[in-house]
Formats: sequence, C-alpha cells, structure tokens
Amino acid sequence: MAELEGLEFGKSDFVLLDEVSMEQFMENLKLRFEKGRIYTYIGEVVVSVNPYRQMDMYGKDSIEAYRGRELYENPPHLYAVSDAAYKAMKRRAKDTCIVISGESGAGKTEASKYIMQYIAAITNPSQRAEVESVKNVLLKSNCVLEAFGNAKTNRNDNSSRFGKYMDINFNFNGDPTGGHINNYLLEKSRVVQQQEGERNFHSFYQLLRGSSDEILESLHLQNDPALYACTKEGATSNNDRSSHRAVMNALQVIGFSKEEINSIYQILASILLLGNVQFESDGESVQILQLEAVNHISDLTATDPESISKSLLYRTVATGGGEVIEKGHTEQDACFGRDAFAKALYERLFGWIVGRINSVIEVKNYNPVLHGKNTVIGVLDIYGFEIFDNNSFEQFCINYCNEKLQQLFIELILRQEQDEYQREGITWQEIDYFNNQIIVDLVEQPHKGIISILDEACLTAGKVTDMVCLDSMDTKLAQHPHYTSRKLCPTDKTMDFKKHFRIRHYAGDVTYSVEGFLDKNKDLLFQDFKRLMYNSANPVLKEMWPDGQLSITEVTKRPLTAATLFKNSIVALVDKLACKEPYYVRCIKPNEMKSPVLFDDARCQHQVAYLGLLENVMVRRAGFAYRQPYARFLQRYKMTCEYTWPNHLMASDREAVEAIITQHGFQDDVAYGQTKLFVRTPRSLFTLEQERAALIPILVLFLQKIWRGAIARMRCRRMRAIYAIMGCYKRYKVKAHFWEVERRFANVRTMPDYGKSVEWPTPPAALAQFHNNTVMLHRRWWARQIVKNIPPSDMLDVRAKVAALTALSGERKDWGASRAWERDYLANVRDCPQTSSSFSRISKELRNKDEYSQVLFSGFCRKVNRFNKSTDRGLLVTDKYVYKLEPKKQYKVLKRLPLDAVSFTGLSVTSGVDQMVVLHTSSQDDVLLCLQQGELCPNQDRVGELVGVLVDYFTRSATAFNDHCITTGVSIPNFRVVFLPNLH
Repeated sequence: MAELEGLEFGKSDFVLLDEVSMEQFMENLKLRFEKGRIYTYIGEVVVSVNPYRQMDMYGKDSIEAYRGRELYENPPHLYAVSDAAYKAMKRRAKDTCIVISGESGAGKTEASKYIMQYIAAITNPSQRAEVESVKNVLLKSNCVLEAFGNAKTNRNDNSSRFGKYMDINFNFNGDPTGGHINNYLLEKSRVVQQQEGERNFHSFYQLLRGSSDEILESLHLQNDPALYACTKEGATSNNDRSSHRAVMNALQVIGFSKEEINSIYQILASILLLGNVQFESDGESVQILQLEAVNHISDLTATDPESISKSLLYRTVATGGGEVIEKGHTEQDACFGRDAFAKALYERLFGWIVGRINSVIEVKNYNPVLHGKNTVIGVLDIYGFEIFDNNSFEQFCINYCNEKLQQLFIELILRQEQDEYQREGITWQEIDYFNNQIIVDLVEQPHKGIISILDEACLTAGKVTDMVCLDSMDTKLAQHPHYTSRKLCPTDKTMDFKKHFRIRHYAGDVTYSVEGFLDKNKDLLFQDFKRLMYNSANPVLKEMWPDGQLSITEVTKRPLTAATLFKNSIVALVDKLACKEPYYVRCIKPNEMKSPVLFDDARCQHQVAYLGLLENVMVRRAGFAYRQPYARFLQRYKMTCEYTWPNHLMASDREAVEAIITQHGFQDDVAYGQTKLFVRTPRSLFTLEQERAALIPILVLFLQKIWRGAIARMRCRRMRAIYAIMGCYKRYKVKAHFWEVERRFANVRTMPDYGKSVEWPTPPAALAQFHNNTVMLHRRWWARQIVKNIPPSDMLDVRAKVAALTALSGERKDWGASRAWERDYLANVRDCPQTSSSFSRISKELRNKDEYSQVLFSGFCRKVNRFNKSTDRGLLVTDKYVYKLEPKKQYKVLKRLPLDAVSFTGLSVTSGVDQMVVLHTSSQDDVLLCLQQGELCPNQDRVGELVGVLVDYFTRSATAFNDHCITTGVSIPNFRVVFLPNLH
C-alpha cells in the first residue's frame, strides 16, 4: 500500500481494483496518468507510463525517501523496485535482475538510467575511491552506448537499436566492484538504410555537428549530414553538439586513450565516406567513380588505396583444387559488398567499444574466500515489440526476443505465486492465461521453426531466393494456427503474394516482408575486407578483425547464420535471467504523438493486453489480492485493535493478527499462512486502511502530547540540574574569591605600603558590589594607617592638600603638592620683609575687630577690573572674611567678603600654569585676581594652595553644620571649583 497517496489518484496497486476487468484497469491507468502518477504496482511489478516530459521525482530527496524502505511505504516508483532488488541481493546474497520491457518509445532506456542512478547513489557510503571509479564507469557507459547504439525512429527520439543486459557485481558490503555488458542484435542495417523520417545512429550526427572544423578537416569531412548518403535522410538535433561533448568526456572517464578515441572517429568517418562511393559498369567491368573518397578511406583506416579499391571491385575465391582466383563484381554485387563492409565496420566498432568497457569494469582477481560472496544485479534494457509499416528481418528477431521474455515473465510470475502458496500452505487456484510457448516454438523449434527453415535455405546450394524460402515456410507451417501468408489465405489482401507472411504474436499480428531475409540471415562479408582490415597499420582496427589473419584457403567452415547466433544469445540470456530473482518494469507508451497530455485508450489497451498485465493481476489475485508477513501487517494495523495497541501480550504475532481480523469481522475473507496473512478481497484491506487513516491523526496528537510532556519534564530536570550546578559553582567561586583575597592580604599589616601594591583578584559577578565596597574599605584603612603616622602639626596642610587633590586632580598638572604650604605669605618676612610689620599690625587689628581665629591664606595678587586694568593688591583669607587690601596704603582694607556658604559660592581657576583665580559671591560682583608667585621661588604655584584651603574649610564647615541643616531644613549650597579655559 502506498502510504502517501489518496484515492483521488486512483489505486496505487492494480491488485486492489474492486473488479479485475480491462475497463477498470484502463480507467485506473488513465486516471493516474492524468494526475501525474506515472508508476503503478502489480504486486512487485512496476507499470510505467512514459510521461513525455521531465518529472521532478528523481532528485536526492526522492532517493533518500526510498532508500531502505519497503515497497508499500512510499508511492510506486522505479526507485522502490530498485531498492527491493538491491535489498534482496544484499540481505539474502541472492542474484537479482530487473527486466525492463515494453514497445519502442515506452521509456525503457530512461527507466534503466534511473535504476542505475539509484543504485549508484545508495552504494559506497564510505566513498572508497575504487568503488567510486567503478560507479562512474558504469554510469558513463550508458552515455557512450546510447550514442553508438541508439537512433531516432518514428516512434522514439532515442530508441535503443540493440539489446543491452548489464550485470553489476557487488561485494559482501553491497558496494559495486565491477560489471559486464552483453549486447544483442545491433540493427546494423540502419547504417546504410533508414526508413523515411528516421535517423542513423546518433554517433554520426554528433561527429558531424559536434566536432571542430580542424577535426573534421583531418577526417576529410564537412559538418553537413546531408552531404553523406548514410545520414542525409535524418534531420539534425539541437542536442548533437552537447551530446558529442558528453560522449567525449565519458570516453575519457571510462579510460579510452586519445589514440583509441581518434580511431573510433576515424572509423565513423570511413563509414560516412564509404557510403558515398558509387560504381559504374561498362558491361564488362566495374569502376569506382569516387577515387578521392577511396584515398580518404585509405588514410583513415591506415591501409593501401589499391587494396581498398581491389576489395570493393573483386572477390578472392578458392577453387576445389586449391587454386586462388579473383572474381570481378557486378555493379549490384559491388554495392552489396560496400554496404556489407560499412555495416560490418560499425558492428565491429560497437562490439569493440562494449568489449573495451567490459575490460575496465569487469571484476579482476576476485577471491571469494578473501572477499566474500560476489552477488549480481542484472539490468535488462532490450528493444520492445515492434510493428512497422515495413517489418523485415530485424523486426522478426526483435519480436522473437520479446516472445521469449514474455514466456519467461509468465513462467516466473506463476512459479513465484505457486511457490509462495506452497510455502505458506495455501491452496493454489489454477489461472487461465495465454501461454506463448506455441509462438516461441514456431520461431525456434529445430527442423520445423522459421529460423531452421531460413538456415536450411541459406545452406542450400544454387540460387535460393527469398520467395523460395517463403514457399518453403508456407509448405511446412501451413497448419500452424499462428502463421499465415497470402498463399495460405488468398482472400487477405493486406498481404502480397510471394512477399509477405504473418505471425500472430502475443502482442498482435505482425506482417513481415520476406525481401532481404536470406541476405540478412547469411550476413556475408567477403574475406577480402576482413584481411584488409587485419592488415591495417591502425592497431585498433587490427584488433577488431582477428579473423582476417586466415588466408582464403584456411577459411573452410561456414559461419553460423545471424538468426541462429541471435537465437543462441537469447536462449543464454533467458537461462541467465531464470536463475536470478526477477523484478519487472513494464513500460507503456501512452500515445504516438509523444504528447505529455494525450492518453490513447485503444493504443494503451493493446499494450496492456499483449504485455499480459491483466493476467498478471489475476495471478496476484488468484484467491487472495493482498499478502503480508504477520510482523509487517501487525506493525501497520495494530492501532485498529484494542488488544494489540500499543503492544500485544500474546504468544505470537500471528495470534495478534488474528485478534485484529476477528475484531473487524474479516474471518471469512482471509487465510493464514506459515508466515503471512492472505486477504481475499481489497474491500477488507480498504476498511482497515480507512480506520487506520482515521486513527493516525488521533495517535499523532497523543504521541505529540506524550512527547511534549516528556520533553518538558526532561527540560525541567535539566534546568534544575543546571541551577543546582550553577548554585554550587557560584558558591565555590565566592568562597574561592574569599580564600584568594585572604591569601593575598594576609600580611598587609606588616607590609611597608600596607597592601597598596597588592593586586585584587577579579571577583565573580555576584560579588561585584561587595568587591567595590571591600576595595573602598581597604583604601580607607590604608589611608587611616598613613594618617596615623602624620604629626598633628602637619595635619592642617595634609587636609588642605587632600582637598586640593580632590578638586584639581586630572585638571591642573602642577598645583604645589610637593612643597610645604605656608598659608600666611604676607606675614612671612622672607616673602615681603619691607611690609611684614605693617601687615602684622593690620592683621591684629582685624582679628580684634572681626574676631576671626585663623588666617587661612594671605599673599600678594593683582586685581583685574572689567576694563582690563590691573593693580597690586593683597589678599587675606580668614575663617570669617576674605579681605582685599591695599599694600601701598598700609594694607588698608578695600573690600571685605563674608566667608560663608551663603555669600561665598565658589571659585574658578584654569587648568594651565597661570595664577588666575575668580572668587564668586552671591551678593556682590565676582573678584578676578592673579596670585603673585613668591620672590624667592618664582615657579611657586599658589592656586592649588588657595583652592585646597578654601575647599577644606568649606568641607569642615559643612560637616559642622550638618546637624543644623537637617534639623532646620536649610540646605547649605555646595562650594564649587570651576575650571576656565587656559589663558595665554
């Protein structure tokens, strides 16, 4: 059962038809074709309808979908039967074969290519180089054989004009190790003659259209096929150039040397030129008209021009007395010899190419003891049944081959069914079917068959014509129910007297023209041509004609006829197929117009009839339409029974299957075999399928629910484990950080720098804030340890410098941190000895008057007004007021500013080396001053000292009044230090 196809596409297996009739068979086949479903099963047989268009169903995704799957798990496909054959070969070490049959144009060649593509894709997963090489050669050989063995016919643009059977050898791992190709009955008559509208073999047109001008010139050719008798009937194709490149590449990949490839195309060119050779008779002798062509052929075949001319005009024969004489040809004999030579050249070339490919891909030095059993998959792509307007010897052989294959198909299918029923203990029901053994005997029976009559006529001395042979067949086969002619049936005007005979084949009646039968059966080629080619200087040509080494007196045995050789090869092929497990692909041609939408009912019904597809369905339905091993049946339908879902507790799978059947009431419609269940009617199976299809969504939802719950629980357990691990890890990292801090700072009390140089370890993220606090605490402790060692007399300067550092750090490079701050520079005799006594007097008066307790800073400065005029002034900063003094008038007080947080709001300095200071007040104008540097130390910077003193004062004042501010709700504005742009 195809898993993924609905009933709107019809029945995917013809065995499941409600009624086995031609009407229902054709209705289902047509529906599937119109829906784009070109493959349908009959059990394990694949029925393929040529779609005449590219189908998007052969890519890598499709290959993966069918790899290792059972037939019923996916929609019908070539890949399914390919995989079944491969699994049977690999699992059971059983040789298998895939037989592709159908009439010309039904898609057999394409089917064989897809089968090869699939087998190549699923093998050698380890990409071993030697296996890849074998696969490449096997795939590329298709391209080469198509070019030299296929041609365009009126029914098929790429018709195989030869039969091909390819054995692919596999080792015990299931990887391809080599192969062998057999070819059957190349239609060599096509080389010199084609029916109207058809072409010669592709290789000729590819050579003429795909080769460069230089190569064509070296081959004495031109790129117009109409110039040559062998190719003028057929039109060129747009694909000839690209196909020629592909063939050249394939030849190189396979391993043909450059010299061998050149020889191949030299032989093709020789055949083209040979076809243009014409003869003229003057009544006594025959002459060649195109001697230039003979010279070109001589050059291409590395032979003597005289020898070629002599072989075309004369025949060397040996008399009864051993005397060798040369016998001149008539014009008709010369033309016959020319055509025979051209056909033989191409046939030998094709056989040599196949042999050369076999020499590359054949398994060498294989030892089963060392390498395991060597198994084989055979792929047979052989010409289909042919009925043309004019059917000749080739069609006779081809249709005989199809009769043999049809006989094998019937025998193997019936044998498989019968063997399976016997193994399973099921009663076998005899099926009426047409046995075509009577037609096979008509063709091949010794002494009585058509081939024997043809051989007898060819061996008879004297002038035996095709008409004489036809009379002989009419006499010996007059009573045969499948043979007739105009002589035996005078009223049948569709046949001509002394020309036609008719065989009633399994595929239909075919009328054959007896003209040329004997000549084609004799397939005579004068020994002169064989010796000519054997004596060529070209080693490739010499290798193709080993029989040319015999002299005329040594050639005594008459060779077997073409029909006998073909019969022997087909009998050997059938024997080879009969010992393998067969898988079938039956190809159907939907219409004669090569249309992707037209389905010719009558045409298709005829093919269904002669392929025996309806009989095949009847054989599969002989009592039971469907059979399946118990385990597989149970696996597919166990959800339809409460006793088997999800798993049964019964003794065997058979008992579980019986429970399913009993619950649905199908006891009377089934039979139980040893290992399989047999279902009689498709209706029971469809009932199970419908119930299964209804339960699948419910089961899917149930399984999704269970699976989602399981995933959620796993995720929850995983998250809990993660959090537990994270918690333990975090605790470990915290402890490790504490331990590291303790280790590094264990001896800081005894260190000279109290641990300032110790590097702090990087904390974990959880301790980032704690780390900052710890660092701050250590810094404070370190500062405390440093401060403890400072004398109390120096603490005032220390606090001021710390305040200046806080305000000026990073902004002003040199602010006097390295020197001692004297603060009261006006009272310093060293600084201003002339005026120190005057300042001391005024300082005492101001102390008594304003009651300040401490001089914070004093020094000379220059005041700059808004008109950019400057004057010398003195600056006195006490803990209550800031005084601007006039030094020249005994330090007279010019301005007094209260030093409190309300009136005094801040000061501004620059980041340069200048001594500019701006004092900001809230009630009066700002004061711009330029502090003067000391006379004894001209580079002394006093801006930093003034800033430090004021910031320290306001900081201590804010601390003193902190409680008052909180209690009254009055806030004290911050004292700010602002940096101005540098003054130049």
